[in-house]
Amino acid sequence: MGLFGNAHTIDPTSAQRDYARLLGQGEQVHAAFLLIRDTILFTDRRLVLVDKQGLTGKKVEYHSIPYRSITHFSVETAGHFDLDAELKIWLSGSAAPIEKTFTKGVDIYEVQAILTQFVAR
Repeated sequence: MGLFGNAHTIDPTSAQRDYARLLGQGEQVHAAFLLIRDTILFTDRRLVLVDKQGLTGKKVEYHSIPYRSITHFSVETAGHFDLDAELKIWLSGSAAPIEKTFTKGVDIYEVQAILTQFVAR
C-alpha cells in the first residue's frame, strides 16, 4: 500500500518482533511507521531509521539516533496541492537536517507528539 501513497502505522508489538535483532536488551518499540519502503521506529532509547536500498530492497541501512543528539525538529503539514507532510530532524554537529516524507496515511501530528515525548526528557 505504501507505493500508492498510503503510508501507515505499524503495530509496535509487530515492529518489536520484526526488528528484535536491532534492539538492545530491554529496549522497547513505542511506535513505528512504514513510509513506502522505509520504516521509522521510536524506541524508549532512540530513533531508528530503516532505509531499504536498491531495486530489491535487500540492502538495508539502519540509522540509529539517540534522542539526546536531536537539537531540534520541525514538521510541515500537507496542503491542498502538496499532499505530503515532512519531518526534519537536526542533529548536534550536523548543519543539514534528516528529512522524511509522510504521505496522507500517517498523522504528522502524532509523529510530532511521539518525538516530543522522547526528545523533551
